[in-house]
Amino acid sequence: MKHRLLLVDDEEMFLEYLSRRLINRQYDVTTCLSGENALEKIADYDFDVVILDVLMPGIDGIETLQEIKKIKPLTEVIMLTGHASRESGIEGMKFGAYDYLRKPCDTEDLVSKINKAYNRKAEQEERIRQASAHEKIK
Repeated sequence: MKHRLLLVDDEEMFLEYLSRRLINRQYDVTTCLSGENALEKIADYDFDVVILDVLMPGIDGIETLQEIKKIKPLTEVIMLTGHASRESGIEGMKFGAYDYLRKPCDTEDLVSKINKAYNRKAEQEERIRQASAHEKIK
């Protein structure tokens, strides 16, 4: 099964470029240009990993991250910092982001982080399934 990714960035050309690169690596990729749109998609669909730009008009990446974690706490988020500083990436991690990368990022670095984030989500889901099964046995 393909990893389901949501890419969120207000720079349309960057979004198209990155989505093509990830689709070529066999990911199931959905894109959106704003935090508001991302939250709508998150509510309606289960993504494994969200790649989220920090600096966007409207709801910025940090606010979007906080809302994603309220809606779907197990969804992993990788923050992309372009104009923002390294501190923004670290701030995102304080609010539950899996990791962060500076833009433009190396595709192989991003792929590695996506796969690690996906594995973390899958492990958490498996622990929850096992705990639920154990509770039903009691």
